Amino acid sequence: MKLGTLCYIEKDNKYLMLHRTKKKNDMHENLWVGLGGKFEAEESPEDCVIREVFEESGLTIQNPQLKGILTFPGFSNDEDWYVFLFKATDFSGEVKTCKEGELAWIDKDMVCKLPMHGGDYLFLKWMDEHPGVFSAKFSYENGALKEWVLYAK
Repeated sequence: MKLGTLCYIEKDNKYLMLHRTKKKNDMHENLWVGLGGKFEAEESPEDCVIREVFEESGLTIQNPQLKGILTFPGFSNDEDWYVFLFKATDFSGEVKTCKEGELAWIDKDMVCKLPMHGGDYLFLKWMDEHPGVFSAKFSYENGALKEWVLYAK
């Protein structure tokens, strides 16, 4: 089981997106994703997302808002991933070059036109639709979204 975070930073009705083009053997190769990554020892979800966003973008986020808990059974190397999904609107700093790909501010209504994992299109929509925290499970087969379940309040 792997634990991770994923954050969508919002400014002026745009999300900061990462086009994953630089990392070898990347399960997200050539796709657009939010910022985030794996937990390190003794980190809370908030600690992890703040660190990962800073490492990947140079931005320091404050008060990341937990939006969802995402489950991806057998997503990579037959390992289950559990991901804490955040949105951040309060941040400081300047966007820097990322070693994993290219960062770009994308209009929120254009994000759905980018190549992404199938489940990303769904949970990005749910972040705006659900005022609280939702939980969802996404099952993939050979990289394609096979089925999903949303548990929302």
